[in-house]
Amino acid sequence: MPRSYVPTLLGLKLPEVLLLTGLSGVILALITAVQKRATPRARAIQLAIALAAILPVAAAIVARPAMYNGVRHFIFILPPLAVAGGLAGRWIAERAARFGRPAFAALALVFGAGVALPAAEMARLHPYEYVSFNHVAGGVRGAQPRFMLDYWGLAFKQASEELREKLDARGEKPPAGRKWKIAVCGPHPAAQIALGDQFEPTWEPQGADFALMLGTFYCAKLDAPMLVDVMRDGIDFARAYDIRGVSISTLFTRPPVKAD
Repeated sequence: MPRSYVPTLLGLKLPEVLLLTGLSGVILALITAVQKRATPRARAIQLAIALAAILPVAAAIVARPAMYNGVRHFIFILPPLAVAGGLAGRWIAERAARFGRPAFAALALVFGAGVALPAAEMARLHPYEYVSFNHVAGGVRGAQPRFMLDYWGLAFKQASEELREKLDARGEKPPAGRKWKIAVCGPHPAAQIALGDQFEPTWEPQGADFALMLGTFYCAKLDAPMLVDVMRDGIDFARAYDIRGVSISTLFTRPPVKAD
């Protein structure tokens, strides 16, 4: 991954209030750590908080270790970053209090809005909160063309449930002597568990009854009757198609890379 991978994703995924207060708190902690007027104990505590929040990210930038989807390997830096944010919040609150109750009330309102905004965004995305991006990235709509969202294929659960419900409502059963054959573009283990025993996942659309497509850049939008469309905030997370009698050459927008 590029050296910018972790700081870029943290900057685009963390709630704005945590990002601003956390980074401000890290700077304040570093300043306090070098001030001679502070006690050695206070300086050590402040330095520990700052390093716990930024040293792992700095190490990843320098060493470029193996990393995979998202920033899940760096979730452990969020508690010290939140502590740093608390330090910055206290510093800001103490100065706002000097201007009286109206300034303190305005600050509380701004902080409340900063907390409520990402909470409302995640409520709209439920149960796919992990794909949330902040407004620096333009939310999930702004991030969708540039980043993978539901890379674990969690939306396959809802899409599979709705597909089974639709087939049950129609009274359709698997063909005699076999399971429904369903072409899946996306993580097959997640699809297999979500679909259940009546379905046999495959990578090949030829001869398949249905297609289950993750709403990501490498999965094509098929020219076939759509049975299910899982959406959040105007973004397709997963789709299910009826491809019986339809000629589909590939599930992908680009061919897979073959090893030499």
